[in-house]
Amino acid sequence: MPLGTSTELSLLHLLQERPALRSFIAIRTADELGAQMLNVGIGWSVYAATHNPMSLAYVGLAQFLPNIGMVLIAGQAADRFERRKVVGLSLLIQTVAIAGWCAWSAATTPSIRWVYLLLLIIGSARAFSSPAMSAMLPHVARGEEFPRAVAATSSAFQICTIAGPAIGGLIYAVSGPAMFAVAAGLYFLAVTQTRRLAGGRPGDNQDRALTDKSVLAGIRYIRSNRLLLSLISLDLFAVLLGGVTALLPIYAKDILRVGPSGLGYLRGAPGVGAAIIGLVLAHRTIKRDAGKLMLACVAGFGFATVVFALSRNLWLSLAALIAAGGFDVVSMVIRQTLVQTSTPDTMRGRVSAVNWVFIGASSELGEFESGAAAALFGAVPSALLGGLGTLAVVALWAWIFPELTRTDKLITEEAEVPIG
Repeated sequence: MPLGTSTELSLLHLLQERPALRSFIAIRTADELGAQMLNVGIGWSVYAATHNPMSLAYVGLAQFLPNIGMVLIAGQAADRFERRKVVGLSLLIQTVAIAGWCAWSAATTPSIRWVYLLLLIIGSARAFSSPAMSAMLPHVARGEEFPRAVAATSSAFQICTIAGPAIGGLIYAVSGPAMFAVAAGLYFLAVTQTRRLAGGRPGDNQDRALTDKSVLAGIRYIRSNRLLLSLISLDLFAVLLGGVTALLPIYAKDILRVGPSGLGYLRGAPGVGAAIIGLVLAHRTIKRDAGKLMLACVAGFGFATVVFALSRNLWLSLAALIAAGGFDVVSMVIRQTLVQTSTPDTMRGRVSAVNWVFIGASSELGEFESGAAAALFGAVPSALLGGLGTLAVVALWAWIFPELTRTDKLITEEAEVPIG
């Protein structure tokens, strides 16, 4: 993999020179740490109460529906209003919802349907924060710094996927309400950091008359650009088919027999690989063969999923999940860099919203697909077919989208990203 040398600012100096980037990373860290803790607690409690894989499918569906239902409104909000306020309000709603759930669950044992309602509220709020956060990142780094900022943000994000599930599993084993209280505190911490983000309305320095103001602008922009369409759709199908997150409670309880703490380790394992590779990319950016590298890494993700599906050993399962996380973060850095740096700021929120549904929300839809397939065929066949399906998609996309294999550099001279 051709990588650049350290001719730019070091990662430490980059963070010192960009205070807004530090706040951005702090928000993503607190947000993801809280989300990962919630995932473990909710996943374990739902499956323990029902012993039905379809209940895990409904957990994924409850998180996916708000994203697909609000994608156009959320993208328009990110392009019409001050983005840090959109993010702050979204995080505050999540804080209140989780704190309320903590108080309720401490007093009684809510039924499963109320768990799904909590997920709908959190998913609705996150549908607005995610595109606004993505659209703000180009304002805290520019040019060659941008992919390094993406990688650094991803590393912090993935470290939370390591610590969050383990912490969540351990705290939940002692007290479920206590775990929800800690998660609510993390979301409140994220709220306090939003005032330090780069402010201003989208496109203050651009001619708005030249930009499509329609809520459908993001969809039209992606459809008109075959390279971006190939990048987003490739990751969509890889996550949809190859994701095994929804099946981890089944593997932890019935196949590997490692209990809630083991579930936390399984959920955190992809973050180990992602954090390591993300730190490498934060120091040395990808310089050439970006498209071919992405195809190879998505194929590696599919192969790692196949290994996990067939494994009956905890250490081999962890190794497969670690490898999957490392492959996934490379494709994420390539995709996010190309999408954000080639989109006008005045419509970046709408493009980010579509991208979020295709990639972020597809993980929830993938959980529904995995849970439903596990209910019909069993957990192991579901995971195995998903990995094999991912490998087939890579071969198909390499043939349908030759633009992807010809993509060389992540950053061109024309793709300079201004700091807001």
